[in-house]
Amino acid sequence: MSSIVTYKYIKQNPDIMTYIRKADEALETLGYTEHSFAHVEKVAVTASMILETLKYSERECELAKIAGIMHDIGNVVNRVDHAQSGAVMAFRLLDNLSMPAPEICSIISAIGNHDEGTAQPLNPISAALIIADKTDVRRSRVRNTDLLTFDIHDRVNFAVEKTTLSFNEDNTSLILNLIIDTEISSVLEYFEIFLDRMLLCKRSAIFLNLKFEVIINDTKIL
Repeated sequence: MSSIVTYKYIKQNPDIMTYIRKADEALETLGYTEHSFAHVEKVAVTASMILETLKYSERECELAKIAGIMHDIGNVVNRVDHAQSGAVMAFRLLDNLSMPAPEICSIISAIGNHDEGTAQPLNPISAALIIADKTDVRRSRVRNTDLLTFDIHDRVNFAVEKTTLSFNEDNTSLILNLIIDTEISSVLEYFEIFLDRMLLCKRSAIFLNLKFEVIINDTKIL
C-alpha cells in the first residue's frame, strides 16, 4: 500500500540524514566545496519555490523539495557518476517507505539527471532541481581557509559576495544576480568553470517556458 512521504518526514529519517552527512564528508576529503545540509536544503527550497511560482501543484513542489535534499547522496559511493548512484539509492530508500511508483520515478529522474556531465531536464522537477543546484554559488561553501592554496573553484566561490535567484515581475524569466569581488576572481574565471552549468540552467528554464538571465556586478552577461 502506498503512503504519502513528505519533505518533513525525509528530514527526520536518520538513515537519509546519515547518507547526506557521509556524502559530504567524502567530498570534504576530496577537497570539494560544501555539499552538506546547507547546500541540499537550499536546493530543496529553491526548487520548490520555482515550481510554486509557476503554479505547479503542491505535491509537485513537495517532490521537488524531496529530490533537492536527496540529490547528492550518491557522493557517498563515488563522485564519479554520483547522480546515477544517488538515483539508485533514492529508489531503494523511497520504495522502502512505500512511496507511489510515479512519484519515485519523478524524483529519481531528477536526481539521476542533475550533474552537468549527463544532465537533461526530463520533467518539471528535474528542471527546477538543476537550476536550484547550479545557482548555489556562495562564499560560505568554501571550506579551505588558506587563500594562498585556493584552486579556481575555491577562488570563484569565495569571490561571490552575494547571490540571488528571483523571477522578474511577470514570472517569465529567472534571474541569477551575483556580486563578485573581482580582486579575488575575475568574471572570466567564473565562466571558465560555470559556463556549462549556466547553459544547462538556460536549457532547464526553457523546459519550464522561462528565460534564464545572469547578471554579474550589475552587468547582464547571459
